[in-house]
Amino acid sequence: METAKTHIVHGGTLRYLKHDSTATGTPMTLSVFVPPGEGPFPVLIWLSGLTCTEDNFTTKAGAYQAAAEHGVIIVAPDTSPRGEGVADDPAYDLGQGAGFYVDATEELWAPHFRMETYVADELIALIDANFPTTGVRAISGHSMGGHGALTLALRHPDLFRSVSAFAPICSPTRCPWGEKAFTAYLGQDRAAWDRHDAARLIESGAAKGVFDDILIDQGDADSFLTDQLKPELLVAASEAMGQRLTLRMQPGYDHSYFFMTSFIAHHIAFHAKRLKD
Repeated sequence: METAKTHIVHGGTLRYLKHDSTATGTPMTLSVFVPPGEGPFPVLIWLSGLTCTEDNFTTKAGAYQAAAEHGVIIVAPDTSPRGEGVADDPAYDLGQGAGFYVDATEELWAPHFRMETYVADELIALIDANFPTTGVRAISGHSMGGHGALTLALRHPDLFRSVSAFAPICSPTRCPWGEKAFTAYLGQDRAAWDRHDAARLIESGAAKGVFDDILIDQGDADSFLTDQLKPELLVAASEAMGQRLTLRMQPGYDHSYFFMTSFIAHHIAFHAKRLKD
């Protein structure tokens, strides 16, 4: 991996990195914060939302004081493959910056848009090989990244000790963002869509006996709440299957990083407890 720049923050080391990905066939960028001390440390993977790069969380979330205090590495990858020759779309909610953390099967997108394989296979192996990790990890994210965190945790429960999300797209098969992206990336087979829908996965029993709790923070002033995010579908699925899920509706908060920075320390503490138990 190539280090683009390094910063010291809260006694730890933050690196911006670049590497050639075999999963996407493109260069991929990410940031990695390593807390002070020799380690080894558990890892929290953060997945960002639509239009974001690795820089949005890194510069705006204010996560590193809590990560330093709890001794947690935080890894924040880009949201999609990018570059010349990579398929794209003029809209903000499809193409580069909008990978949706799935492996595309449709011809236009399949060569590079393999974000599930990138995160679950390549990125995890890369981090464990290059940083002082315990081999234990959690996953979290925001919006599209919240969808990614939930679905990757449910689809790969052996990889993650805990999962949380901020304002996730809870059931992409039943909202405009998800319907558009899944049609493009996965085609018309709705059974394939269901395998990347957190509410549908919980309904199918994917979470049973895996996670003691799933933490969701959602602002009640979020402009996307009703049409796109639909946390009530996640709650209904969890209640039907007996899965504990803590949904905290935060009064007055919107969809922005101002919301995330207000509660990110709670999420890091939530994961740290489970990563070290």
